[in-house]
Amino acid sequence: MEKIAVLGGGSWASALVKILSENKSQIHWWMRNKNDVQHLINFKHNPRYLSGVTYDLTYVKPSSDIQSVVAVADWVILAVPAAFVQQALSDLPENALEGKVVVSAVKGMIPKENILISDYVERVYHVPNSHQLVVAGPCHAEEVALEKQSYLTIGSHDMVQAERFCELLRNRYVKANPLDDLDGIEYCAVMKNIIALACGIARGLNYGDNFQAVLVSNAMFEIERFLDAMMPIHRDLSGSAYLGDLLVTAYSQFSRNRTFGNMIGRGYTVKSAQVEMNMVAEGYYAVQSIFELNKKLGVSMPITNAVYHILYERISPAVEFEILKEKFK
Repeated sequence: MEKIAVLGGGSWASALVKILSENKSQIHWWMRNKNDVQHLINFKHNPRYLSGVTYDLTYVKPSSDIQSVVAVADWVILAVPAAFVQQALSDLPENALEGKVVVSAVKGMIPKENILISDYVERVYHVPNSHQLVVAGPCHAEEVALEKQSYLTIGSHDMVQAERFCELLRNRYVKANPLDDLDGIEYCAVMKNIIALACGIARGLNYGDNFQAVLVSNAMFEIERFLDAMMPIHRDLSGSAYLGDLLVTAYSQFSRNRTFGNMIGRGYTVKSAQVEMNMVAEGYYAVQSIFELNKKLGVSMPITNAVYHILYERISPAVEFEILKEKFK
């Protein structure tokens, strides 16, 4: 029986535990909130997220002790918002992840340091890229809870290792496939949240479907230019891990980044939108990281720039989108 640690108590962590428990792996689930852990033990569901999902505690072992959870695991899945990764892992000693495969299900970057999660794990915990994987969609936690057909892509430099993890994920409603593009998938996961924010802002400003289609098509070129500047290798961005993940995040009712952007477009301040959502929109932090990285690269990124100006420089969304729409083809 595979021993898997899942770190995080949010909707995506809850969905991953549900998926993995279908194959009766031994899952040690770390949640910071002790009350949530006790609720899960008593009532077999997460009180805050995907509360309709019932977990079999024969295979799912909740705990608020991160060191003990990680110690017994062969696979360690990071499923906390990027802004809180450092805080979540702060109780782990440097050698805690030695000999384990670390799987990032985080769709963001370390704020202010502007580095990918895989780079952070390698730098701080000395886990080489060859022992890391990344999970990409298109896959919303809410649809996993409803057991709707979903698809996952596992990025890695080691295809044998990636395939092993895919086997742990595959079940009657989830298909999983490996892909040799760890960094590209991670950067795309970051970028797609920025684009979803832009789509939400556009909707909040009453732009229609025609405009959003053009926005998303232009976004693909923007992502391609950025990836080519960061790591110029051939990749087909029409694949599920790239275009598919972007589309579901840009269009879905379940997309928190789209929801957050919609609120901004309708006139909410950043703070008021964050308070009302009570969930983390990764794109808010991601756009600052990508904007800062691009200062050195000098890539043409009008959508990223527009979202950054709106969220961090408080430029009117209506004014920024008037400028942006003239740049689209």
